[in-house]
Amino acid sequence: MRSVSEIAAPLSDWTLAASIGLNTNILEINLINLILVVGILFYYGKGVLINFLDNRERTILNTIRDAEERHEEATKKLQKARIRLQQAKVKADEIRINGLTQMDREQRDLVDAADKDLKGLEDSKNFAIRFEKQRAIEQVRQQVSRLASERALEGLNSRLDNQLHLRVIDYHIGLFRALRNKPD
Repeated sequence: MRSVSEIAAPLSDWTLAASIGLNTNILEINLINLILVVGILFYYGKGVLINFLDNRERTILNTIRDAEERHEEATKKLQKARIRLQQAKVKADEIRINGLTQMDREQRDLVDAADKDLKGLEDSKNFAIRFEKQRAIEQVRQQVSRLASERALEGLNSRLDNQLHLRVIDYHIGLFRALRNKPD
């Protein structure tokens, strides 16, 4: 069997137990208290801290994932906007080119119409000049004819006497008879 000395704690342990008391050294006590508080917090707060860190990690990962998705969406939208901008530039260039072409065509049409109108006016002017010239020529002819007839009549009246008048009548009567006697 065992002896009482073996069952009971050794004497050196008892002396240590007797020395438990109040320690008045602040630096040692604060360090010990701090280690105890940190140990207790670590032991009991480990689950809470791990849950908090896990939640924080998930939140950060979700935020990063959302930011990456928004970045991808923004990149896609930017690409689409660039494509639309390029299409708008192409369309604007087409409209500008069509406008310039239309303007040139209308300018040419306007110049052609002005040339045609000018040619028509020139033709009308030339026709009017020819008409007035023709009319003037006709008036001069009529005046010349009238003057020539008047002069011829005056000349005939001044040269015609009864004797000449009778000879001309006889001459024409002779011609008329010759034509009548002529066999067909």
